[in-house]
Amino acid sequence: MRHAFPTLNDAALLLERGEATAAALVEEALARAAEGEGPRAFTTLHAKSARDCALAMDALRKAGRAPSRFAGIPVTVKDLFDEAGQVTRAGSKALRGDPARRTAPAVQRLLRQGFVVLGRTNMSEFAFSGLGVNPHFGTPLSPWDRATGRLPGGSSSGAAVAAADGMGFGGLGTDTGGSCRIPAALCGIVGFKPTAARVPLEGAYPLAASLDSVGPLARSVRDCQVLDAFASGLEEAPPLVPAELAGLRLGVLHTVVEDGLVGEVARPYARALARLEAAGARLFDLTLPALERLPGINAKGGLTAAEAMALHAATIEAAEAEYDPRILGRIRRGAAITAVEYLEVQRARREVQADCAARMAPFDAVICPTVPIPPPALAEVEEEGEYGRLNLLLLRNTAIANFLDICAISLPVHAPGEAPAGLMLMAPAMADARLLAIAAGAEAALG
Repeated sequence: MRHAFPTLNDAALLLERGEATAAALVEEALARAAEGEGPRAFTTLHAKSARDCALAMDALRKAGRAPSRFAGIPVTVKDLFDEAGQVTRAGSKALRGDPARRTAPAVQRLLRQGFVVLGRTNMSEFAFSGLGVNPHFGTPLSPWDRATGRLPGGSSSGAAVAAADGMGFGGLGTDTGGSCRIPAALCGIVGFKPTAARVPLEGAYPLAASLDSVGPLARSVRDCQVLDAFASGLEEAPPLVPAELAGLRLGVLHTVVEDGLVGEVARPYARALARLEAAGARLFDLTLPALERLPGINAKGGLTAAEAMALHAATIEAAEAEYDPRILGRIRRGAAITAVEYLEVQRARREVQADCAARMAPFDAVICPTVPIPPPALAEVEEEGEYGRLNLLLLRNTAIANFLDICAISLPVHAPGEAPAGLMLMAPAMADARLLAIAAGAEAALG
């Protein structure tokens, strides 16, 4: 489960020292993408353009004109981002529009730094599931226990599997209820959900605009920080200085998030808390009673179903048979939500946000398990009831950060040979830089 693949920053050092070329990095990534889970991890592989771009970046570096130290490093983008000349399918067969005329700003910002887009990664159809299942393009499997066949998590399933298997050095995903952090936890990598307003959503096919955010998945906190920095519009990635854990006040959240926590996750999670405390962090029990309101607030589908239905109404009318019926059913729940009910959800959200913000304020970050279970077997979700139950269970903890409109990150905490398990850190809106520094400190302490 632990990989020997270098990080994005390792690759940048190799390029700077002349010990690797962009062409070689891209060829290695393409070779990995052609085997194993690669054909299911990608909906489209940009093999020719990736090779051409790598050669161009090698030439620019040789001439001393590389746009950044990361020029030539292959990364991936989720299938819902517009790329000029590519049809944006969002993991579906229902979208048959013309190729995009412009590239999404978040992707364009990576291109401006010289990153090479290896391809478009698979995802849950229209990003509306935390499982990662896709009946149209296949379901890429978690790196753990592939003999059984385990779910990768969603909706950024292909991005997580690609990063975990060395098909590039990270990927750009989206996160509406955990879509970067769930697959990161189930695939043993890092997934970051930034404060939504920091990275433009333009050119990314939406699920629910009130909750959507654009975030990276990669093999280290530093790599996520680099991709996030550029996607948010910075021209240079600032240094990431790991926070000193000694004296940090960390609230250990208990409300809701520990329900159904199984031993395979509970053990590495408890071990991680002990290591953070041994490194000097001060851990405090934290309850957020307002979170107990969430099932009631979202009982009819919440903001996600309402906003998704408003977006999909015309497409459903034109291409209903092309939808995964399980996704179609979730979207259609939004048709029963009245305007009054939608506004009531927004009002209740503001109340929960205010209450939780006040209770979280004394802490540098809040901790909980990313998901309460290890990757379920793909066969388990063939039955409709289990599909729905496991989907809600995987989304339960991560969706809190989207509802509160704050930033969050998932770190792997399992030991070699164990099932993947994630620890989630959350911090207030616009505290992204501080959260990444704390996560880097935690990453070092957790080994």
